Amino acid sequence: MKSKHIGKIPLCIPDIGPEEFKAVNSVLKSGWLTHGPKTTEFEEIFAEYIGVKHAVAMNSCTSALFLSLIANGIKGDVLVPSFTFVASANAIVTAGLNPVFVDINYHDCNVNPDVLEEYITANTEAIMIVHFAGQCCDMDKINTFVKKHGILLVEDSAETIGGTFKGKMSGSWGTGCFSFFPTKNITTGEGGMLTTNDDEFAHKVRTLIAHGIEKSTLERQRGDYPWHRVATMSGFNFRLSNVLAAVGVEQMKKLDKMNEARRGNSEYLIDKLKHIEEIDLPVRNIDCHHVYQMFTIKLNKGDRDSMVLWLRENGIEASVHFTPPVHHHPAFRKYRDNYLPVTENIAKSILTLPMFPGLTPKELDYISEIIEKYIVNNE
Repeated sequence: MKSKHIGKIPLCIPDIGPEEFKAVNSVLKSGWLTHGPKTTEFEEIFAEYIGVKHAVAMNSCTSALFLSLIANGIKGDVLVPSFTFVASANAIVTAGLNPVFVDINYHDCNVNPDVLEEYITANTEAIMIVHFAGQCCDMDKINTFVKKHGILLVEDSAETIGGTFKGKMSGSWGTGCFSFFPTKNITTGEGGMLTTNDDEFAHKVRTLIAHGIEKSTLERQRGDYPWHRVATMSGFNFRLSNVLAAVGVEQMKKLDKMNEARRGNSEYLIDKLKHIEEIDLPVRNIDCHHVYQMFTIKLNKGDRDSMVLWLRENGIEASVHFTPPVHHHPAFRKYRDNYLPVTENIAKSILTLPMFPGLTPKELDYISEIIEKYIVNNE
């Protein structure tokens, strides 16, 4: 789906077509609206795509992050970047755990593996990395660190569906957690997915998302006593509906095509902006397949907020991901005991430009022209 007017360019437009409408209509007609056959199909397609044994669909990435910790029995501290959406830290705190905020790299905004030793203590039991904006972290170094200390690896892959490091998919290194929010590489409106190769863990997560009942409604309907519901543990209602899963199935069919469009649009924009010294463009790691869930730049000279307002006044729905960093949020100030200089710097200088498959060269030209005008006017 393409934006229609130059000067009225939204941050993102989901690529929803007739296939999704047809799939949803079919599910509505079937009468099976809760967790059902399409949910299972979505999970199977997703697991095969990521290259893991299990994918468990649920209502959000936040739920996946939360369950990745409690279903693994984590009791201690969890390392996590402060430069992320608040959901990452929320999942840790609502699981009754202590977030320890770590710093990031300037060039890719991902966790800096070279400083992680500074944060490790006897209480550290897990690290939650966040693959930022469509590009994976340095998984060689992250894996070395995780194995050295024997801690759990959780991948917040909300922004990197289809991204790889040395050919291996985001979400296949540790416990993967994905988001299907409308700005992500695929969408179901709301929704998430957890990926794992651990059979026992996957079974536990499936049970937890359905009130602690081991058999789903669909499985019970296919049995002799469908009304027989027994909870084997105290659980939650984190299920993804059959309706939303139907959208996910269709989105997966065109994920690679949509990601390639994002890459093409991003490379076009990089080429248009590369001569502007006042901004730092996204850096592509040679080991990564970048899928550009967001296109972010950093203003290395001048007032970032002023630039964002200028873009918005000119019809370009620019935004900021992320400010303030999580450790500055009132709800998380009590966990603020580390100095994070790179995080502080980036949170003041970064801004997000529109990025989605349907952007046209004319719209990308307009975005670059408005940025250049701002720079010239503020020299």
